[in-house]
Amino acid sequence: MEFIITPEEQKILLSQARESITSELEGRKPVSLESGSEASSLNKPCGAFVSLHITNSAGEKNLRGCIGRMSANLPLIETVRLMAREAAFGDPRFPPLKQQELERCHIEISALSPMSPCPDPRQVKVGIHGLYIIRSGRSGVLLPQVPVEQGWNLDQYLDYICVKAGLPSGSYDAPDAQLFTFTAVVFGE
Repeated sequence: MEFIITPEEQKILLSQARESITSELEGRKPVSLESGSEASSLNKPCGAFVSLHITNSAGEKNLRGCIGRMSANLPLIETVRLMAREAAFGDPRFPPLKQQELERCHIEISALSPMSPCPDPRQVKVGIHGLYIIRSGRSGVLLPQVPVEQGWNLDQYLDYICVKAGLPSGSYDAPDAQLFTFTAVVFGE
């Protein structure tokens, strides 16, 4: 990634993501923290995903919402605030987050590097590269941590990005497919 997100900036982003969700649940205006100097990573335009996981009674974390933008013209801190609310209340795979779930909710943020075209899918590094595919009016994205969490090898990862986009396995090799890679700075509570 082109910039570093310091531990202090990570804390600010995580607290702002939680505040964005909490204020929505409480029906009040969010309290925004200062984002520091103009040079701060918090003020640079950057794509980001916010993932929410709920810890169940067995102590396992289950996905509760994940929404993001591949790129953004907003400062990173604002993108994170917006994506946190969307992950909590706008992910169509889940009902809106409820107040009683919030204390069991773990927030993870993935700040994304710019995308690069991937002319050779065999050069994708599992656990390092996220994937974005476009073909036949369909698209799909997988964050770099997903294949590691799922225990996928490179072939499984490449096939699943196609499935995620609603395409047949192996579509990444089609002449009209566009495959991109990106990296992410990933951190959580």
